[in-house]
Amino acid sequence: MTRRIIVALLKFMLRVYFRRVEVVGEENVPRKSPVIFVLNHPNGLVDPAFLLCLAPRPVSFLAKAPLFRMPVLSYFVRALDSLPVYRRQDQGEDVTRNLETFAAARRLLASGGTIAICPEGVSHNEPRLRPIKTGTARIALGAVSTGDVLELSIIPTGLYYTSKTSFRSGALLHFGKPISVTPVEIDPDGNPSRIAVRELSDRIERALREVMLDAEHEEALHTIMQAERIFSSGNPATRESLAQELQLQQRFVKAYSVLRERVPERIHRLEVRMNRFEEELRMVGMDTDDLSPPSSTVAIFSHLITRLLLFILLLGPALVGTLIHYPAYRLGGYLATRFSQNSDDVVSTIKIISATLLFPLTWLIVTGVVYQLLGWPIALAILLVQPVLGYIAVRFFEELDAFLGGLRALAFFLTRRRFFVRLLAERNAIRHEILTLGDEAAVATQR
Repeated sequence: MTRRIIVALLKFMLRVYFRRVEVVGEENVPRKSPVIFVLNHPNGLVDPAFLLCLAPRPVSFLAKAPLFRMPVLSYFVRALDSLPVYRRQDQGEDVTRNLETFAAARRLLASGGTIAICPEGVSHNEPRLRPIKTGTARIALGAVSTGDVLELSIIPTGLYYTSKTSFRSGALLHFGKPISVTPVEIDPDGNPSRIAVRELSDRIERALREVMLDAEHEEALHTIMQAERIFSSGNPATRESLAQELQLQQRFVKAYSVLRERVPERIHRLEVRMNRFEEELRMVGMDTDDLSPPSSTVAIFSHLITRLLLFILLLGPALVGTLIHYPAYRLGGYLATRFSQNSDDVVSTIKIISATLLFPLTWLIVTGVVYQLLGWPIALAILLVQPVLGYIAVRFFEELDAFLGGLRALAFFLTRRRFFVRLLAERNAIRHEILTLGDEAAVATQR
């Protein structure tokens, strides 16, 4: 029961914090046989929360040992049936105790359960997968080679964030194809050989790269995301899902690494061209998605009137919701900046934890004030309506931002049509260059 309550609460928090949450590849997860999930780790405690909430089976995590001693957090870690991992970088930890953890993991798998491991060993800000630890392979090979587990699958699980530090961004959980584990020879202590462990670890690493965005460095990632943004803008077919967005960026990653070596001057020219294009858009207060030729005049004004009526209707509740929640929202942002110490991988974790504490506290304070002024019936109603007002405020300003962006694009089209058309032509030219370079990269990799 405790686990269900925690998972339900985490799922609600994730759905509020992230505007878009998608899950793909669930059919790759066996429903009955033992499973080890291996997960990339770019976003602190948010990463395991996604797997706990959205995996098609209950999951027990291998978590770093210090979490089991932290106030409050330790309660949740234990309630979720996590197992401690003792790391050398954690001061005072006895790494030999990992033998106990491995044994416990094997017993859990033998009973038909599932465990999850972040094999990079630490959350990080790097745009690529860090070298993975061998613990997953040791547990898996030990389990099947001793006969404790007859059938075991390792599921590479990728997390992709459109902007991992931003409220109301998007997140994709991607389950890859299962990796089967076959028995190997083990020593008298039940440990597989280093060669077998290394071979399986390499397979896991390759599989993880297929379900995540793995760029060489920050500069490459910036160029790739910029290219995808321009390439997909104004074309709904290319942005139907986060999974398709990830696949497109993965193709750009492969092409970029090839072309950076073969034609660096063309890559540089494309980067300059994309930067200039987006800078021109910023000068007129637009982004790439706003740059679309308007449809018929009747459709435009019908849409404008409908949206304006909706905004007028929701303006009051949205303003009240903003007034109530804005102080806690700003304080959460301050705490995230203050305590993240320039580590983007923990910003979202701090924001979500602070929101979980500050928003209910805000509701109680407002309810208490209303109770003192107007009595308990109205105070109870206010307590129930505050979360709804907060959600209305979030949606109101999201839709208002999109509406204003479209309005700016329309005004730009009507007043500076020649400039508008030139930017459209430039975007099409950049798309053509991206496609040409992609074709050249594909040919180069086939040789």
